[in-house]
Amino acid sequence: MNDMLKTTPDFTIEEAQALLAQHFGLNAALTPLDSERDQNFKVSAGDGRSYILKIINAAEPEIESDFQTALLAHLGARADTLPVPHLQPALSGESLATTSARSGLVHRLRLVSWIEGMPLAQSERTDAALRSLGHMLGRFDASLKGFMHPGALRDLDWDIRNAGRSAGRLLHVADPQDRALLQRFIDRFEERIAPRLPMLRSAVIHNDANDWNVLVGEDDRNRISGIIDFGDALYTPVMAEVAIAAAYAGLDHPDPIGAAAAIANGYHAEYPLLEEEVDLLFDLIAMRLVTSVTISASRRAHTGGNPYLAISERPAWALLRKLDAMNPRFATAILRKACGFEAVAGARAVGAWIDRNRKNLLALLDRPAAAYAADIVPYGDPAHSMTVNSAAARPHEAQSVWTEHCRGTGVELGIGPWGEARTVYSGEMFVSRLLEKTRRSRHLGLDLFKAAGTKVYTPLAATVASVEIETDPLGYGCLVALRHEPEGCPPFLTLWGHLAHEAVGRLKAGDTLEAGALVGEMGAPEENGGWAPHLHLQICTDTGLSASEILGVGEERYLDVWSELFPDASAFAGVAPEFYEQTGRTHEEIVRLRKDLLLSNLSISYEKPIKFVRGEGVWLIDDRGRAYLDCFNNVCHIGHAHPAVVEAIARQAATLNTNTRYLHDNIVAYAERLTSTLPKELAIAAFANSGSEANSLALRLMRAHTGRENALVLDWAYHGTTQELIDLSAYKFRRKGGRGPKSHVHVAAVPDSYHAPADWPAEEHGKRFAEDIAELIAAMRARGEAPGFFLAESIPSVAGQVFLPDGYLKEVYRMVRDAGGVCIADEVQVGFGRVGSHWWAFETQGVVPDVVTMGKPIGAGHPLAAVVTTREIAASFDNGMEYFNTFGGNPVSCAAGLAVLDVIEGEDLRRNALEIGNYLLAAFRSMQERYEVIGDIRGLGLFLGIELVSDRSTKAPATEIARAVSNGARQRGVLMGTEGPHDNVLKMRPPMIFSKRDADHLIAVLAETFEAVLARAG
Repeated sequence: MNDMLKTTPDFTIEEAQALLAQHFGLNAALTPLDSERDQNFKVSAGDGRSYILKIINAAEPEIESDFQTALLAHLGARADTLPVPHLQPALSGESLATTSARSGLVHRLRLVSWIEGMPLAQSERTDAALRSLGHMLGRFDASLKGFMHPGALRDLDWDIRNAGRSAGRLLHVADPQDRALLQRFIDRFEERIAPRLPMLRSAVIHNDANDWNVLVGEDDRNRISGIIDFGDALYTPVMAEVAIAAAYAGLDHPDPIGAAAAIANGYHAEYPLLEEEVDLLFDLIAMRLVTSVTISASRRAHTGGNPYLAISERPAWALLRKLDAMNPRFATAILRKACGFEAVAGARAVGAWIDRNRKNLLALLDRPAAAYAADIVPYGDPAHSMTVNSAAARPHEAQSVWTEHCRGTGVELGIGPWGEARTVYSGEMFVSRLLEKTRRSRHLGLDLFKAAGTKVYTPLAATVASVEIETDPLGYGCLVALRHEPEGCPPFLTLWGHLAHEAVGRLKAGDTLEAGALVGEMGAPEENGGWAPHLHLQICTDTGLSASEILGVGEERYLDVWSELFPDASAFAGVAPEFYEQTGRTHEEIVRLRKDLLLSNLSISYEKPIKFVRGEGVWLIDDRGRAYLDCFNNVCHIGHAHPAVVEAIARQAATLNTNTRYLHDNIVAYAERLTSTLPKELAIAAFANSGSEANSLALRLMRAHTGRENALVLDWAYHGTTQELIDLSAYKFRRKGGRGPKSHVHVAAVPDSYHAPADWPAEEHGKRFAEDIAELIAAMRARGEAPGFFLAESIPSVAGQVFLPDGYLKEVYRMVRDAGGVCIADEVQVGFGRVGSHWWAFETQGVVPDVVTMGKPIGAGHPLAAVVTTREIAASFDNGMEYFNTFGGNPVSCAAGLAVLDVIEGEDLRRNALEIGNYLLAAFRSMQERYEVIGDIRGLGLFLGIELVSDRSTKAPATEIARAVSNGARQRGVLMGTEGPHDNVLKMRPPMIFSKRDADHLIAVLAETFEAVLARAG
């Protein structure tokens, strides 16, 4: 460098003007420009055009001058619109001219076009300006693709590949702390970065896009108007271009990583970067600064001080200290995100996997989080601060604040959402290391508030990564980190904070936890950092971070980055998305509109109505995100929104839907599959849209075959909504609004063994109850009449989940057929394997009906129904009158029906129904031993009933208690109903996919509800 200073040109303005005229034919005014080793003049020609005259240092090797000349020539040919200096040839036609100075030194001359604008150093470095700089550098480097020159292969200390040489200049840095700071960056560079540089893409780049070499528009300071000074251009890794520009842009910038991200974003749009390049950017920025300050220190040592060389040293040191305080992984995540990459590789896959598999994750609390009545914890309200006043040392107050908030609201679980803005984070520990004068205020975890001692379990198998105690005020207290490696998902961490200290003695790093294993207990304020008892749960997709490095609170500016590094744990914890965002009309508005627009006798379930917005498996989710275990709605037979049914409906609806007058595979395929589940005698099918239509069609079949109208039905039966079915449903015509039985309707007693006369032997119940039918037939014969049909649910449902006594149907069917009647089995509620032991409930009685009707579960929510009968009855119905149903048997409905059968068979749901049903019955019988109010337990498969009585000896109905239990279970997130003549039978018909885990949840809620209801009843 000293040699270069000795050979610096020193021409007067007059001498330079003469050289300009001699070699370039221009007579113009010249203005001197600053330069370190050359001599530069602004040329203002008379025609209004401007140029730069460069008189090159005599010591500059000719190859370097030729390199710059070739580079400029390449740009002129390949990118003539790029706002960079363009060569103006000398009168000789050459790109360079040569002259001698008074000293005898030979200097070369170059004339290039002037670029209008002001230095970026003199303008505000807005995000827009820095993005524009990135775009400009990307265009510049893209235009140099394929360009090479021997001069580009020179050896420069400013080459990023030589940044490690800074270690040899550390001796010129006087302060030992400063040397240690630089050494940390150099060590990282040598260990992690330098070995990877040879594998990066390399090309000729500008290599010195500092803010004095970058110009902004005079009229638009957010637009880069030009790039100048190619004196440091060389062949090196492409990524150095972004790193150098970012290093200078970050000087005295309040958000240096944001500045780098803006440049990288713009560059990437013009010259796409690779992930492995962006991953090195933070360290390359730092090493450019290390190179700068060590070179400045070295030069000062040799020259005794040089203000020009030291012009950027102070802000460079300040920026190095900022970078040293940052976590490089966070900075890199910001830079990756700016280029459109994931904040960390695999981050999005983790979130997607959790979302896809959330139904299979075990409950984090004693029951799924969505099953609790929940509310947002009011962190934003200073009057409800969830922290403890440490100065007052009253940790008990934190719990009382939360208790007060919940009192009277029925809230069981408090939730502190991800991303929530919180003013409570006021300590020094929350000051941002990325942004100046900024506090981290955005919550990056999910808080679940319950009482101290509440146990929390891992929803997914894990390995314990660490267990530690944070003693800082407002820290985590006991902190556990788990590592999860589920199949088909990148590994990720979960952080469990504010736990009781008991976990430290129970868990250690390396321990394996099965899904559902205990992680810990929510800690009390005195051991959880001074907070109201709660769990801070956080997901971390960067497994390279330690527990203490994971940010629990982040900067709002980078919330999009944190959302990938630390995605919302709500799905992992079982919180429904509807909890955070309510849509549609309010409950009150819907109730009012129902009254105004719908039939007034359209009832609403429960004392406090529920607005459901989504169904999923065994759960119904309301508009507040609360999930209710559905033990009642048997229409969604294989679970709500089963993907196989949804897909089948969507696929067929997108292809074709038409009526049965045209040929289609689906209707015959479904008829074949459906009849194969029935006894061979039942071979002919017809399709409709509802159970009511199916039962009405069954009556038409009966009339065509027998010519009769007389009906034999059971008391408290229900068969459909049409008038002729209401006339056959004692549940309707014997209640308010009904007009009693019509003359052709003959009602037999419900064959309810629990309420059979005490003197009847149990083995004779079927025969004794059948005598009622015999008497009705005898009365008809006495009048010269005969029964047309016997219609009964194979398990009377609204009568109170009544299971027919053994032999009942066999005896009744014999008598009816002997009298010339037809036997119709209503399987609308109980068919399709619900009983588990058989496909159809009538099979449990060892009979084969003449007609079977089906509906409700047949399409798992899709409107579909069917009637299956014998060939003989079908022949009678073929009397010349066409049976046509516009929608019955259409391709879409049959596709849904086929999917339901596929799922029942493919997932072995009949076996599941029987096993889970038996498990529940055993649990209910155990409850019966504890609670006198339980008079009878009955059920088969997943068709279950619990009859409640006020006195077991008299079997008097406990109607109010039954309703209280049903409503109490609803309040605790479980749906069931009450049925029977006195509404005292708890009715449960859960989906066929009901699991043991679901059953345990039902059992726990029922027990808790019985305890609460009976305690109130005294």
